Amino acid sequence: MRWSVVDAPLDSSGRGRGERRAPVALRTAGLVDRLGAEDAGVIETVITDPVRDPETGMIGADQVRRAGRAIAARVTELTDAGHLPLVVGGDCAILPGVLQGLPSGFTLWFLDGHLDFHDGVTSPTGEAADMDLSLVTDHGPAGVLDREGPLVDPDQVHLLGCRPVWDESAAEEAARLDPAIHVVSADQLRGAAAAAVGRHLAADGAGPAWLHLDLDVLDPLVLPAVTYREPGGLDWTDLAALVGPLVRSGRLLGMSLADFNADEDPDGRHAERVVEVLAEVLAD
Repeated sequence: MRWSVVDAPLDSSGRGRGERRAPVALRTAGLVDRLGAEDAGVIETVITDPVRDPETGMIGADQVRRAGRAIAARVTELTDAGHLPLVVGGDCAILPGVLQGLPSGFTLWFLDGHLDFHDGVTSPTGEAADMDLSLVTDHGPAGVLDREGPLVDPDQVHLLGCRPVWDESAAEEAARLDPAIHVVSADQLRGAAAAAVGRHLAADGAGPAWLHLDLDVLDPLVLPAVTYREPGGLDWTDLAALVGPLVRSGRLLGMSLADFNADEDPDGRHAERVVEVLAEVLAD
């Protein structure tokens, strides 16, 4: 398979955090060349409005909507032309736009250290990256997406690598989680279990799938260059063992990559490690 790398430098805080600079940092570390990928350019997704919208509870809601439409149009263009998009964020707020660009009837493999299931009321930050999985399963704020109903059926979502509930806000978020979503925690993905889960998911059905990788699924001891660090995550070996079978399944429509914070990586060594592992699991 040959990937088409497209940048979506969306930081949903609206304050220009390091996620906005992640695509450039990963390109500088050799992402396109190491994957033998096509350079599919940059999508205009920058969020500059840090104000929380009173109607949706979301920061920069109008700009998030516009960014989502731009991402959706580019994903549709690439997939219709037979390309395999690798959409490089930015933060997880890229996901609703990505899924709006896909035809219905797919599975979502969602790797994240968090649930991302807040709405505009429960989110402590107002960032769309708090709400992306909630939005795409039709549990988020109304009026953010251009399509009604879920972008992906909750029972086709596999939430992989999340951590235990640790505070009141996270407990409230967990209580909102759609019970149809299949959850496999980080503790269930260690050692040989990671490869076993990857093989099971790859063989569980024959339909198309999208892979979303939030890099904070990794433990901050192995990748501190993320914004919201949570202990107890995966190591690089676990991640590669889990993702490898998903990539080799032949089911992928594409992949999104989120939440690398370039500001936390001044010498570029963490970007190089991310690219090294992606090349291991994604390259031909």
